[in-house]
Amino acid sequence: MKAAVYYETGDPSVFKYEEVPDPECGPWDIVIEVKAISIEGGDVLNRAGGPMHSAPHIVGYDAAGVICQVGEKVTNRQVGQRVTTLNQFGSHAEKRALNSLTSWIIPNNVSFEEAACVPVTFGTAHDCLFEFGHLQAGETVLVQAGAGGVGLAAVQLAKHAGARVLTTASSDHRLERLKEYGMDKGINYVEKDLVAEVKRLTNDLGVDLVVDGVGGEVLRQSIEAARHRGRIITFGQAGRSFRKIDISGLSMGDKTLTGVFLGAEIATERVQKMIDKILNDIASGSLRVPLDHTFPLAQAAEAHAYIESRQAVGRVLLIP
Repeated sequence: MKAAVYYETGDPSVFKYEEVPDPECGPWDIVIEVKAISIEGGDVLNRAGGPMHSAPHIVGYDAAGVICQVGEKVTNRQVGQRVTTLNQFGSHAEKRALNSLTSWIIPNNVSFEEAACVPVTFGTAHDCLFEFGHLQAGETVLVQAGAGGVGLAAVQLAKHAGARVLTTASSDHRLERLKEYGMDKGINYVEKDLVAEVKRLTNDLGVDLVVDGVGGEVLRQSIEAARHRGRIITFGQAGRSFRKIDISGLSMGDKTLTGVFLGAEIATERVQKMIDKILNDIASGSLRVPLDHTFPLAQAAEAHAYIESRQAVGRVLLIP
């Protein structure tokens, strides 16, 4: 099969489009013919400096396709089914093998492109908002980096839950695009003081919940932007800034800070059902998957560079 691989981490130019052996199907695994690959923020970060499980290495969390092989102990999947899948790596290829527990049947009227974008982005956003963020109707939530994958999912899910949604982005153009997905007020963090804007938009109270996938200095601002007894959820650390920050504002405001990692509970019945429901909500039209751009798999380097240019509003996909 063909795959976008690299032999060392670095900028997008490390990608090579090569012939590699087909993946092996273990007894609990399925193998899919990949039809669409959603490039996740974690894929970009891993390519830049994450772990490599082999050389050459195939990066990538999410891919959708058709099952072409089923392991001898698998009872929940069949050859020919359309599925979307999540695994630690291996999406940037024409085929991938993974445990059947991290696959979900795609409803008939959901495309491969839409389905590929669901597990990481919508699953993480749902956990941040509800399972760990305890968001309630009538509350105000701040979604940091709202134009990203998890951000766009969180904006929609929070609005559907009856929340007031504030979000940040790097330009007015990106913020304008977020209005159609449920954003109530946007903050251009390049031009505005984030905390001051949040206070202005909340009558100096702060927000009930912050969903922060950036970390570092932004996480410090998120803590400050939360109201008394506010909740701050951190995940992903897209900013890759791991310096120490002052968290004294937590105790002074009776605030809570919770870390979320979808992978820790991905095989649980709760998460299995949650992602199934999200796929059905997309099928019904109550949720949307905004698609920004598609690239051929052979152009993985260009696709990753496009994501890093921060032009996208919505998902960027690779098509084998």
